[in-house]
Amino acid sequence: MKLTSPQTLLSLSTLTSATLITTAGNITLPSTNTSVLGNLYNHWISLPNSTFDLTRSLVYPTTTPISIPMFGSRKTAIIEPTRSALVIIDMQNFFLHPLLSPRATGGRTAVQPTLNMIDGFRKKRMPVLWTNWGLDEYDFLTIPPSFLDGFSSDDDPLKTFGSEMGLVNGTDAGRLLMRGQWNSQPYGPLYDAQVEGVKNGTDFYFNKNRLSGLWGAQTPLGLYLQESQITTLFFGGVNADQCVWGTFLDAYYKGYDVVYVDDISATTSPEYATQMVKYNADLDGFVSNSALILTALE
Repeated sequence: MKLTSPQTLLSLSTLTSATLITTAGNITLPSTNTSVLGNLYNHWISLPNSTFDLTRSLVYPTTTPISIPMFGSRKTAIIEPTRSALVIIDMQNFFLHPLLSPRATGGRTAVQPTLNMIDGFRKKRMPVLWTNWGLDEYDFLTIPPSFLDGFSSDDDPLKTFGSEMGLVNGTDAGRLLMRGQWNSQPYGPLYDAQVEGVKNGTDFYFNKNRLSGLWGAQTPLGLYLQESQITTLFFGGVNADQCVWGTFLDAYYKGYDVVYVDDISATTSPEYATQMVKYNADLDGFVSNSALILTALE
């Protein structure tokens, strides 16, 4: 459909359904008991029973939309599989291996539900997007001092990003959160899943150099989402209140639909940090868990 009228750029919040249909030509709403939130190119359709259609089907093609139950204030989200993806944040050896992060019991518990989600998304041909810390030498030219201090060990500024970590059970852990190092690899069975997925073309791997994988004007993850026309993102990983939340929030700011998947997310922070994430994720988007999502995908 070719849209040429400047009116199509108006916010749909100021347009009635009849005006939208007139402006855009052959667009029709699914029923009269609906309202449209957003603009012509990025919108939800609000349906009864706190259900939200996220497919953008008014202007973009759909295949087999799927209704996903949620347990937040928004009860159901209808997604378009070809425009949806699973984003896995920082489930790396540095953050999850017992000898490197002994307190990360919640993160290790999240591994199996994450593997289940990966399988479910692959079966529906929805991409799995591994988004991990992975620095190179050029990053040290611009990385802020607060980051260097925050990731330092024992308040030693020489033991931060890029420092040699030594051996872990006889394995060279490599330089701290640098690309291609053992400590930067996905943890345990997640590594095999990531390698398999990238090899088969179902998964994609993105390095990041800040807490958020979507910070600033452009990141590798952001470019992929834009070029692939992805609109709906399901988030999991560690730490829930830091890198997961940072990426979730930037995605929300950039206009993506954001779904926080509770049981594939974890943190070593106090419980109130997780409560903050869940509370605000519900305000900004949706909250669900792997069991509800996978049942809907079957």
